[in-house]
Amino acid sequence: MTSNPELGYFIIASLLLIIAPGPDIIFLITQSLNNGAKAGFLTALGLASGNLIHTAAAALGISVLIKTSTLTFTSLKFLGAAYLLYLAYSVITPDEPPDKQFIAPSGREISFYKKGLFLNVLNPKISLFFLSFLPQFIPTSSTNQHIDIIFLGILFTIMVTIIFGGIGLLTGTVEQKFHMESLQFKFFNWVTAFIFILLAINLVLSSQ
Repeated sequence: MTSNPELGYFIIASLLLIIAPGPDIIFLITQSLNNGAKAGFLTALGLASGNLIHTAAAALGISVLIKTSTLTFTSLKFLGAAYLLYLAYSVITPDEPPDKQFIAPSGREISFYKKGLFLNVLNPKISLFFLSFLPQFIPTSSTNQHIDIIFLGILFTIMVTIIFGGIGLLTGTVEQKFHMESLQFKFFNWVTAFIFILLAINLVLSSQ
């Protein structure tokens, strides 16, 4: 198991990385502003859950395939970009502003969780990040590095859930107090779609 010094360094490094501006936070904030606190929180859960899949991939060696296979990396990044373009299209096609009250999740609300999950899982750069980041905090004396990777990945996911969940709830709650009107809602949908397109282009242009 990871020793105390390495664990402390890991927590500090993880917190700095989580709060740093990036595609995940941009996506989370746009979902919260566009759909409310509940959607933001569920999106945060989806983004966090994706980290567990990347953790398992790193522990099982699947991430090595993404690192060494140009075909696998390219296929994943184009799938991720295609999904972002789909999200861009979906936000400019709703008929009316959604209900933003924080009530029990319905099928529609669960879709926000799925969006966050798919966006995270389909980004090969996150797999490579976990593959290179987690092992740095495993001591050379470790007797089971696979278990250590899983432990660190779960800890990282918990921190992402707390921080992203808080951002989603706070952003959505602040937006609700301003009561976005229909015209503002439509304008923000187009801004959100534009951001998704930029993220898709960024992902396509990323290198292995």
